[in-house]
Amino acid sequence: MPVRKVKPTTNGLRGVSYQDFSDITTNTPEKSLVVIRKQHSGRNNRGVITVRHKGGGAKRYLRVIDFKRNKFDVPGKVATIEYDPNRGPRIALINYADGEKCYIIAPVGLKVGDSVVSSNKLVEIKTGNAMPVEFIPAGVPVHCVELDPGAGAKLGRGAGNSIHVMSVEKKHAQIKLPSGEIRLIKKECMCTVGQVGNADLRHMTIGKAGRSRHMGIRPTVRGTAMNPCDHPHGGGEGNQPIGLKHPKTKWGKNAYGVRTRRNKKSSSKLIMVRRKKNK
Repeated sequence: MPVRKVKPTTNGLRGVSYQDFSDITTNTPEKSLVVIRKQHSGRNNRGVITVRHKGGGAKRYLRVIDFKRNKFDVPGKVATIEYDPNRGPRIALINYADGEKCYIIAPVGLKVGDSVVSSNKLVEIKTGNAMPVEFIPAGVPVHCVELDPGAGAKLGRGAGNSIHVMSVEKKHAQIKLPSGEIRLIKKECMCTVGQVGNADLRHMTIGKAGRSRHMGIRPTVRGTAMNPCDHPHGGGEGNQPIGLKHPKTKWGKNAYGVRTRRNKKSSSKLIMVRRKKNK
């Protein structure tokens, strides 16, 4: 998907870029796979904001995605490639031979008319096919990988992401994640062959504040622009530096590069190499 730039005919369009929807084959989603998306605006069951900067935005419907791929050994055909407003990659509508329909994340190269299959045994190493990671040769990119067998895909679901199986030993498979983390998962975990599509999404520029509001993102205020009573970074005359040994969150906890993973988490023993620090 190339990114489409527009002429700066107005101040609001200067620097804006949009997705090119040339790969979309239909604008109408499958009615049986669409549900209402309830707005919470970052609030919990008591109405207290627990996630800031959320609210408003255009009305969306959720597409029900099959992340488990547990319909084994039933061939399916790709009917459409569609846009999903709730995620970065495209989604593909699969029509199975027994009449059932489902959505899957569309990998790079998947086209209308292609045949895909999911199995708990070895099947053809082909884009869109799903099988346990123990049958994936080393170096083949996969996505939508489960952390626990049967729990549904949790890893490698974002636009342009891919995971590589490095080796399979005894009960576990060693995989390398897009973050650089190398970890072990059970070899029975399902995965889908191929790289997630729409990789050019990261080159898109939002361009203006109004577009962020349409996406449901509310304004983010810098801590240095606040008063001392509102943020640890606040106060001072004019443009002042943070003035603290470490950057802090609004609630006084260390921020920016601080590890938040619990030390006693049981799955820590499965992580062989920690993810790379963001620069």
